[in-house]
Amino acid sequence: MTTSDPLLKLRLREIFDARDRENMQPTIEAFLAVLKEHPGDGIVLYDVGGSYDTAGEEETALGYYERAMDAGLEGDILRRCLLQYGSTLRALGRYDESLEALDRALALFPDSPSVRMWHALSLHAAGRSDAAVAELMELAIDEVRTPDLLRYEAAVRGNATYLRDLDRESGAAGPA
Repeated sequence: MTTSDPLLKLRLREIFDARDRENMQPTIEAFLAVLKEHPGDGIVLYDVGGSYDTAGEEETALGYYERAMDAGLEGDILRRCLLQYGSTLRALGRYDESLEALDRALALFPDSPSVRMWHALSLHAAGRSDAAVAELMELAIDEVRTPDLLRYEAAVRGNATYLRDLDRESGAAGPA
């Protein structure tokens, strides 16, 4: 279940906007209070997870992200949850799981620059630098549409393909 209540969404936004990244405990407590009122709400679970994540409590955050996804998140909030979940797994050194979450995000949201960026970061963390650079090159050519860069679009894409092929030849797993 995820909320469609505009008043609840406003309340969550106000808590988020008031957060102090240097002292997340008040934010965590505020989100936990909302969760008590709305147990099982995917958006609330996601916000609780995000507050723990920002506080540096990644292991705790993972459980809330998983519960949020199980509650039926969809659309942009699912995209953000998958991205943060994958990023948190990467931060914990769980690279295969990170790439699995971000591969799912890429499949669902292939045009999301933020998902592509964090996917590249997880590829790099997993020791797959060729694939990471290829992904970043493609992201740049897709998103930075300047005459200077577009002049070299074919070369950028060709080099990205070359690097991705090197990654595959090295036996790296995954669809990156």
